[in-house]
Amino acid sequence: TSFIVFPASTMAEIYADTSHFTPAIFVLSTGADPTAMLYKFAEEKGQMETLGAISLGQGQGPRATKMIETACKEGTWVLLQNCHLARSYMPQLEKICENLEENFLGNKSF
Repeated sequence: TSFIVFPASTMAEIYADTSHFTPAIFVLSTGADPTAMLYKFAEEKGQMETLGAISLGQGQGPRATKMIETACKEGTWVLLQNCHLARSYMPQLEKICENLEENFLGNKSF
């Protein structure tokens, strides 16, 4: 039996497919964590100083929303981790993303 192994995507390739209203979303399997790769890429892009990260869970939705709003205005990045722990926040996050596309007035670096 042989297996096909696909090369891992680089952050530069993933970033090229994003925009200020098309976020990068990583669905991870056990043991996979692209955080270090993202931090290295943020450093290369000059975003490390302003990259905001939040681990979602109990009551973190409003804080995440505020971080996204601030990042949109200032052109910074936000990393939302452990989204599976905030299932009730996902419909609100979906609306935030939809509104970005429809009414984007923020910084193009976001």
